[in-house]
Amino acid sequence: MSEQQGGSRFAYVSALTPLIFGTTYLLTTNFLPPDRPLLAALMRSLPTGLALVIGSKLPDRRWFWRFVLLSVLWASGVFPLLFFAAYHLPGGVAAVINSLGPICVVILAVPMLGTAIRPLQVVAGVIGVVGVALLVLRANAKLDVLGILAMVAVVIMMAFGTVLMKRWGNPPGMGPIRVTGWTFLFAGLTLLPFTLGFEGLPRSVTPVQVGGLVYLVVVSGIFAYALWFWAIGQLSAASVTFLGLLNPVMATLLGWLVLDQRLNLVQVLGAVLVLVSVVLGQQRRTRPPVRVDEPVAAAARG
Repeated sequence: MSEQQGGSRFAYVSALTPLIFGTTYLLTTNFLPPDRPLLAALMRSLPTGLALVIGSKLPDRRWFWRFVLLSVLWASGVFPLLFFAAYHLPGGVAAVINSLGPICVVILAVPMLGTAIRPLQVVAGVIGVVGVALLVLRANAKLDVLGILAMVAVVIMMAFGTVLMKRWGNPPGMGPIRVTGWTFLFAGLTLLPFTLGFEGLPRSVTPVQVGGLVYLVVVSGIFAYALWFWAIGQLSAASVTFLGLLNPVMATLLGWLVLDQRLNLVQVLGAVLVLVSVVLGQQRRTRPPVRVDEPVAAAARG
């Protein structure tokens, strides 16, 4: 499947997804059971899958294995690495590494989608990295090699997941909602035994934590990912990934509004640069997209 350029302007409502993901730090530290990263990953994936596959037909053999791979790239492989990085890196360092995602997608789209690297996208990507660094990076940030490697792996895996979804599209007769459901159902089923084996379930939860888990399932899981996967079908892979830079902007804004964290002029400048990067990353090219023919697609799929 060739990468679609542009798409419906209504697809930009998908910017709600990174804004929702920007609430994750506040949610995790204040509204979820403590020290339960696998439980959080499970609650974001398994209920999402169960809710979105209701009434769906079973995928055929080819798509079964595609869903298995996508589930690793989007959840069961990424979430544990993401939480590992969160425990070993300051949030600012993790956010800066994550901001390399758009550049990674632009590069991967060349061999996998037949697109060309556009200088404007590279410039936008660099502006985004600088903006996120100014927004969240602190001078006393400590670096951990394993944490850095984990976060780099997260960026690469999610970039591959985004590009593969653009390449494969949707199974015949199955829309993006069902694709989201099967992807996260496989992820949740994979995470379930690890969660029960390594963490177990909390013995008790407070009403606040119940509310946090409901938000995690309904808003940060079912709604956010269904919207995000739909957007991947509407916008170019790079455009979607650039929208993801809004995540640290929301996290910083919530820290200022809710946690009384200070916001200085350097951070404001960083936020402005991030917004500039997001806008530049949405620019459409005027020439028609390059179609990847089926033989090439089959060879690339191995």
